[in-house]
Amino acid sequence: MTLWQWVADWAAVLLGVPLCYVALLFARRRWISREGGTFELSWRRRTTAEGRGWSLGVGRYSHDELQWFRIFTPSLRPKESLRRERLRYLGVRVPGNEEAHSLYPDNVVVRCEVDGRQFEISMSSRALVGFQAWLEAAPPTRSEERRVGKECRS
Repeated sequence: MTLWQWVADWAAVLLGVPLCYVALLFARRRWISREGGTFELSWRRRTTAEGRGWSLGVGRYSHDELQWFRIFTPSLRPKESLRRERLRYLGVRVPGNEEAHSLYPDNVVVRCEVDGRQFEISMSSRALVGFQAWLEAAPPTRSEERRVGKECRS
């Protein structure tokens, strides 16, 4: 094998692998959004470091769950899955100067809690309206159903 053939083979490998990865990410994004209801959603687990720790991703509503997928991973499974009845909305704020560079443009930061664990998510203002409507549209919990059922029988 001549030197130019060896260089051409390695160039094809070095260009082919990243192109295949990008194609895989596009196909994955298409698969995730096949049922609709997806939106840009960033996630921050630890809120102790000011403006740090954000991961870009995509959110999807699936029945009573908000699923979060990291944007640069080929996995078809959500990284986080939040049940609507366990999720608490704590408030919203504007991203700080340091955070604005890490997030999608024109996003707001939403503080949430699940089982005593606080975290932050970031989404557009329009997606926030949909998120709040999704939270409020939750069916009554079983304890509320039982309480209402007993009151009606009395």
